[in-house]
Amino acid sequence: MRTQAATQDDLAFGLSPSAPDVTDVKVIEHLKLQVQFADGLMGTVRFEPSHLSGVFEVLRDPAFFQQVAVSHGAVTWPGELDMAPDAMYDAIQEHQEWVLL
Repeated sequence: MRTQAATQDDLAFGLSPSAPDVTDVKVIEHLKLQVQFADGLMGTVRFEPSHLSGVFEVLRDPAFFQQVAVSHGAVTWPGELDMAPDAMYDAIQEHQEWVLL
C-alpha cells in the first residue's frame, strides 16, 4: 500500500504528494469507468479506441474490460495490467473525467 501523506522533505523539494488510492471502480459501459478515490473524489475514465494499442489492446474485448478491479489502490485487469492513479486523480479533480486518447 502506498503512503498518502507528503513529508516535509517532499514539499521542500517541490514534489507533489501521491494521489489517494482508488477504492472503487465500476464499468459504466464498454471503455468507460466510474472510479472513486479514498478521499471521496469520484469521476469517470474513458478510453478512446485510438488509445487501445500495445498492452491496452486487450481492453477492446468487452468481456475482458468487465473484469476491472481495484488492487493495491490502482485500477487493474488480469495479467498485471494496471493504471496508476496519479494522472487519473489530477484529471478527474480538474475535469471530472480522464480521457485516454
